[in-house]
Amino acid sequence: MEKPPLLDGEDGSVLAESRSDVALVSADEEGSAGAHGQEDDRPAWDSKLQYVLAQVGFSVGLGNVWRFPYLCHQNGGGAFMLLYVMLLLIIGVPLFFMELAAGQSIRQGSIGVWKHISPRLAGIGYSSCMVCFFVALYYNVIIAWSLFYMGNSFQYPLPWEQCPVDMISNQTVKECAASSPTSYFWFRKALDISDSIDQSGEFNPILTGCLLAAWAIVCLAMIKGIKSSAKVMYFSSVFPYAVLICFLIRGLMLDGAIEGIKYMFYPKLEIWGEVQVWRQAATQVFFALGLGYGSVIAYSSYNPVHNNCHRDAIMVSGINFMTSVLASLVVFVVLGFRAKNIALNCVKISCHYQCFCCLTFFMKTAHTFFFIDEKTSTVALRRSCFSFFFSQGVEGTGLAFIAFTEAMALFPASPFWSTLFFLMLLNLGLSTMFGTMQGILTPLMDNFRVLGRHKTMLTVCSCILGFFIGLLFTQRSGNYFVTMFDDYSATLPLIIVVVFETVSVAWIYGADRFLDDVEVMLRWRPPVVYCYLWKYVCLLGMVGLLAASLLRMVFKRPTYTAWNHTTGSETSLEYPGWALVMLSTLIIVASLPVPVGYLLSFLRGGQSLPVEEGEVQPPRERYSKYNSSEPEPNNHHSPLDEDRNRPRSTFLHLGAEHYVLLPQQEDGEEEEEEEEDTGL
Repeated sequence: MEKPPLLDGEDGSVLAESRSDVALVSADEEGSAGAHGQEDDRPAWDSKLQYVLAQVGFSVGLGNVWRFPYLCHQNGGGAFMLLYVMLLLIIGVPLFFMELAAGQSIRQGSIGVWKHISPRLAGIGYSSCMVCFFVALYYNVIIAWSLFYMGNSFQYPLPWEQCPVDMISNQTVKECAASSPTSYFWFRKALDISDSIDQSGEFNPILTGCLLAAWAIVCLAMIKGIKSSAKVMYFSSVFPYAVLICFLIRGLMLDGAIEGIKYMFYPKLEIWGEVQVWRQAATQVFFALGLGYGSVIAYSSYNPVHNNCHRDAIMVSGINFMTSVLASLVVFVVLGFRAKNIALNCVKISCHYQCFCCLTFFMKTAHTFFFIDEKTSTVALRRSCFSFFFSQGVEGTGLAFIAFTEAMALFPASPFWSTLFFLMLLNLGLSTMFGTMQGILTPLMDNFRVLGRHKTMLTVCSCILGFFIGLLFTQRSGNYFVTMFDDYSATLPLIIVVVFETVSVAWIYGADRFLDDVEVMLRWRPPVVYCYLWKYVCLLGMVGLLAASLLRMVFKRPTYTAWNHTTGSETSLEYPGWALVMLSTLIIVASLPVPVGYLLSFLRGGQSLPVEEGEVQPPRERYSKYNSSEPEPNNHHSPLDEDRNRPRSTFLHLGAEHYVLLPQQEDGEEEEEEEEDTGL
């Protein structure tokens, strides 16, 4: 029994032009896979635990360890956490639930999901794949850095504990003396960085080897799809939590730990009046859950159709937030110890460059320095120096590879703690990298049969391509390109993708209709508040975030932080013209598939996109729309029967109408039924 076409009031014109004239979900326990031969061999998770670990491993990444603590420190501590939780509940969880439900119901990757709703939306999936590819390129470089540091941790003393001595002058290397041993090791020994992005220089052979090893690990773990990557998840997703708990216990025993925790939780509610803080909180929610990458959709597409994805959305979001809090506790405890240790030394001996900065900072903040007794001034100086050093090097790579390594060098058995820390970073990076690669491979294999038949070859070729393009990041100026990709290749394109995803579900397909389909899939109806959140709150929030990000780029020329080897310090430089063209190209290339896909479908007159050779059609199920009242018998053919097979490309909002899956019938019965009018 076919579902009748959707009508536009009295004129009876067919407005529903989607290639799929059925609801999104299947009520069959086996999902759409059971009804379509091409989906019979679709892999599935061995257990619910495997799936949860995969989703948690993807969403919990390096950003939880070094970005969230930095934002808490810079934006009011406890006040920022309250703002983050609020945005997580009203924007993050609903959008995360939407992606989980869409992937699980249609059992396709990001390309197939949006093409199933309307062929004009296929570009959303291709944009997701493009962004995932850009992110994978530089994310694996961070994994390579972790490998390099982990390899150097098997030394005693650690190579970044002391400044090296110049063999010619028999004096401490000036660049190291002007900065610190950890900064010198990071910028000179690890990166061998140039003074600006214009000075490319030769490749770093050690980092190139580490990058090759990182891609080899990813390839071996992904070569059998989710069957192999899921087994690795048992370790890579759980191990970081064990390390964080060990660091927290050890850190609480250190002098300065309590001061660090106070800095973390002390609320400054006045920051809620700053637009920049709201933008940063919304951006962190956005990236923490991995929205828009397509990886969430890809992972959920391997679930049973009746899996409770609503509970999964709340559970994974909660675990993600608690992980951020745990990581922040560890970071602030360790940084508190580091800051107090340096501050005490500077009070005793003010001969170091950092101590001079501390004293200068104190002179600016303590106006009564010359009018108080010696004891009071010493206490004030310690507090001032603690505040100064606590605020230094707590963002991004500066936290992990400079501030944290400096603190661990002061630990007893420092090589052990250093190895543990960088092994944790390695596992955090790999678990996120697996999800990112899945966001690329799953949509391609689902939509192109040729690629689906050669999964191993596709995985290997993707990793080889990623390695060769990734050589851009192993040259002396490579760190500057990592910053460029991180700041511009993902942010705007991902926000654009999520905006179109929300519009597609909430307005093109219909939020109420989508919720009806979820009710069939889950066998219970989620709260109706999700309809209003999807249609208004989430959409307005994402549009506001997009506008704020665009305005920030327009009114503030993009800059990057460069290392000056002469002064041994970091400086902020503006991107040259060619770099501005490059970062603009990254944004355009990642966002372009969305309008291009719509335009191509529009030029074809709203017809379904032609199926290329090897492309897999989205699975279809047979549904009947029903109302509470019984239909009257009707034995004559409806004039609309002639339009039932017309291609359709949009969906209308259907209110509270429901769709149920009809029992599967034999081919012969289906042919007979097509000739008979059911009267519905």
